[in-house]
Amino acid sequence: MGTQIPAKKERSGISGSTLKIIAIVTMLIDHIGASVLGRLLQTHGINELNVADISALTQWMADNSVLFWSYTIMRMIGRVAFPIFCFLLIQGFLHTHDVKKYAARLFAFALISELPFDLAFKGKIDFSYQNVFFTLFIGLMTMIAFRWIEEHTDWSGWQRVILYIAALVCGIVVAELLQTDYAGKGVVCIMALYIFRKTKVQQIIAGCVAFCWELTAPIAFLPIAFYNGKRGLKIKYFFYAFYPVHLLILYLVVCLMGMGNMPAM
Repeated sequence: MGTQIPAKKERSGISGSTLKIIAIVTMLIDHIGASVLGRLLQTHGINELNVADISALTQWMADNSVLFWSYTIMRMIGRVAFPIFCFLLIQGFLHTHDVKKYAARLFAFALISELPFDLAFKGKIDFSYQNVFFTLFIGLMTMIAFRWIEEHTDWSGWQRVILYIAALVCGIVVAELLQTDYAGKGVVCIMALYIFRKTKVQQIIAGCVAFCWELTAPIAFLPIAFYNGKRGLKIKYFFYAFYPVHLLILYLVVCLMGMGNMPAM
């Protein structure tokens, strides 16, 4: 009898598709909180509250505690989504066979998503604040610039450092000028995860530090820590399409509730 070759052991952990599902679910919870419950809070007079009037504030909280805390908890859950999106962006960049097509797809969905984004959160067409796909696209462009600098090994260390800083500053400035979701902070967070990508522990620590300005965002690095490097289910286009589709549905919901013209919280 010949020597039996042992079966290849499957890597345990969380696949990329599972991370995508976690990001989608937490994002949906966040957006329901912002677009629906946030508008309901406004109809209950949250914008008219005077925090100095303790008795009025106490009475309002007693009357609206369930709505207020539901909104607050849903928004806190939603902070988990963006760090996962950033991590998946980096994985996509590192493993894509065609970075130009990857960038074109991101930019296309940024454009497609802008109208639903404006309606869901502003109640009207308003280009003063852009959706998160633009932030991810700018982050991708910054990573492409970093890779281009990395490939020029003939340059001195100082030349490369100056160019790294210039590329990062450009990414931050563009995000701030366009007023994208998370803006310059989002680009910094993406690049922190990219710079420390070669060591998982260092990347997680860098991510927790980069996202410390949002209380619950570092929780995202618990599932990221268990990422096994496998793609999992093929849900790439569902992942992209879900963003504009769910925003449009949420806008239709708030319109049916008679709150379509109000901005979200």
